[in-house]
Amino acid sequence: MEAIGLSGEISVEVNDHRIAIPHNSTLGDAIQASETPYMEGSAIGILKKYEGGRSGAIIDYVVKTSKGEFKIELNGESVSAVIWAERFKDYESVSVRWDSRDAIAFGPFEADIIPGKGSVSLEKYDVVFGAGGLDPGNTHLIIALDDHSSEYGAPEDGSFGKIISGTNVLKELGSGDSILSIEPVLEWEESGDHICTSDLSTVLEDGCRIFTYVEVELNPETPEGAEHFFALIRDGTFDVDFVSSSFISDSSLHGEMCKYEGFDPRDRGSVWVRTVGYGSGKVFIARDDRPASIMHSVIGHLSHGLELVQMAEAGQKLMVKTDPEPIWLLGLSFKAAEEKLSALGIELVKKGYVEKDAVVVKQDPPHSIDVMRQRSVEVIGVPDSKLVSIELYDDLAPKTLDFFRHAIDLQFKPVGALPVMMTYENTYIFKAEKAAEKYKEIMPENVPEGKVNAGDIGVTNQAAKRHGMVGVKLDDDDMFGPTGEKFLSTNIIGHILEPEKLKGLKDGDVMYVIESKGSDN
Repeated sequence: MEAIGLSGEISVEVNDHRIAIPHNSTLGDAIQASETPYMEGSAIGILKKYEGGRSGAIIDYVVKTSKGEFKIELNGESVSAVIWAERFKDYESVSVRWDSRDAIAFGPFEADIIPGKGSVSLEKYDVVFGAGGLDPGNTHLIIALDDHSSEYGAPEDGSFGKIISGTNVLKELGSGDSILSIEPVLEWEESGDHICTSDLSTVLEDGCRIFTYVEVELNPETPEGAEHFFALIRDGTFDVDFVSSSFISDSSLHGEMCKYEGFDPRDRGSVWVRTVGYGSGKVFIARDDRPASIMHSVIGHLSHGLELVQMAEAGQKLMVKTDPEPIWLLGLSFKAAEEKLSALGIELVKKGYVEKDAVVVKQDPPHSIDVMRQRSVEVIGVPDSKLVSIELYDDLAPKTLDFFRHAIDLQFKPVGALPVMMTYENTYIFKAEKAAEKYKEIMPENVPEGKVNAGDIGVTNQAAKRHGMVGVKLDDDDMFGPTGEKFLSTNIIGHILEPEKLKGLKDGDVMYVIESKGSDN
């Protein structure tokens, strides 16, 4: 029976924050009351109070500190791991004792360890007990911030755990900070009592735990992989198209190349990209532990929402947040770009056209993580008159748009470049610098009937020799498509929203395009 107070309220937890809401409240009510992050149409996981949804096997621990939380995964059943499992509650309220470039230590406290006299070798994010002065009564919990060796008075079994998420929190900890609580995470059992739904009218029960999003902490050593992930979730969601007991995956960028950067174990909650072979470009989130692979580059780990990943079903969309967020300046005015960067403490270096009506069409470094590391970014501006808004018909020409976006880099950037090949009368023909037609099919799709309208964007399909050409006419035409080909050789992929900006273009110019999201198509 539900534990309902005299006030008629029930207690639920929304993304780790507990709130009280009236009996018979819905999922939508809880989201509104908690003001939690939520994206319309995304799937939400609801884990009921009944513990049948989780087995009794503890596999890792969430450590909440005054600066945020991180998660420790035990390495096995070493003596130190057993001591931790039996006494972890004793370490709550323990403060940071010291921190250095190599490690941070919480303590002191008493522990039943046998200190060792030699140095211990630690890898980045290893967790170990260390006894100051070889005194078990002066034990500290030490977390390695980098690979190193030191005489910590560690027991012979060395590291007993690893930080698997929340590593960004470790960088913020220092004198005055402390551990607030430590909670075990129980192993997930797939047959548990839970639902994953986008139906906000779902009535909640007392004690429910609700998860509306996942957050990915990206690896600062994988800048290209991070950018691949940013492109995948540009609309804010991870589109689950395949589910197994080991992972969920999103194939939106299947076929796109991504550099291999992260040779790490694919632990539960890790995010990786397949970089070679069939399935290259696909992105996965692990539901269980898997070994490292030379075909899969690990680019980050979940810092929130593993439960939602465990509950997700094929066909659902999961809201995603990232740390860091992408730094995309393309399409912004210089003023807007400066405001965005100043909040991050990053310098903007202007090149090219720099007048008041300038918009950004290129940035260097192109990858967000590299921009944050360098703390400056060089941008190239052009007059706003050279940036044209377009509407694309994803429902009508999905295959051709896959070619188009790939050819002009709209898959990965907000702004694409279309060099002008030729102009005549009211017709403009463009040829992308990337010859994507060599490896992307352009079969007939959404071919015009009767006439093409002024401003329609056409792509020559494989029924003609010059397939891959892009064209626009500024007048209606009932005989030829925008690229000058017959209708059967023309695929209509979208529409120019600012046709007046084309009138000044000449052979050799570049038209920059930015996609409008206001379309119903």
